[in-house]
Amino acid sequence: MISFSAVFKRYPGGQDVLKGVSLTVEAGALVFITGQSGAGKSTLLKLIPGIERPSAGSIIVNGQNVSALKPAAIPFLRRNLGLVFQDQKLLYDRSVYENLMLPLSFSGLAPKEAARRARAALDKVGLLGREKANPIQLSGGEQQRLAIARAVVNRPAVLIADEPTANLDAEAAQRVLEIFLAFNQVGVTVLVATHDMALVKRYGQRVLRLAAGHVEEDAAA
Repeated sequence: MISFSAVFKRYPGGQDVLKGVSLTVEAGALVFITGQSGAGKSTLLKLIPGIERPSAGSIIVNGQNVSALKPAAIPFLRRNLGLVFQDQKLLYDRSVYENLMLPLSFSGLAPKEAARRARAALDKVGLLGREKANPIQLSGGEQQRLAIARAVVNRPAVLIADEPTANLDAEAAQRVLEIFLAFNQVGVTVLVATHDMALVKRYGQRVLRLAAGHVEEDAAA
């Protein structure tokens, strides 16, 4: 479960991005977060894994108070989270397969199990067979799917994606969202920030609409 209670976020210079946000996302839910640019979508998502810290209020993620965690505890929090942000940070000096194996190298898994998980993640996003390719050889949609595979390779309980369909054509965008739906159907909690309301309305899921740092609407699509 993810819970925000009266969360404020103020950046240096006095800019208030979030203003008293309270919300709850139950385990296993799929939630779309929408709103205009500058509404606070990206900031809200970055608060969950501790990339950003709230200026006030509390954030509970899987029973842990993120607001109170010491920096040394943040990596342990993130082990249960899969993160897909607009800056994919794919490594272009490594193959597709090596990009996936890097997060697994910190998991303590036996090499055979790590390799099996990497191939399974590639299969789930439709990239099995492209292991030897360099990420730069992939299309924009394929690179986004690789970023998703990397986010889920450690089997997280929560998957967070910030504008994962930005700059993709309609077909590629729908394929990416179908991947998130598939993970949600096996119990993964999924939060997706997007401005594409036409795409969101196809799926009939919960939608949180942010405006000027507030939750302006919380409803099914």
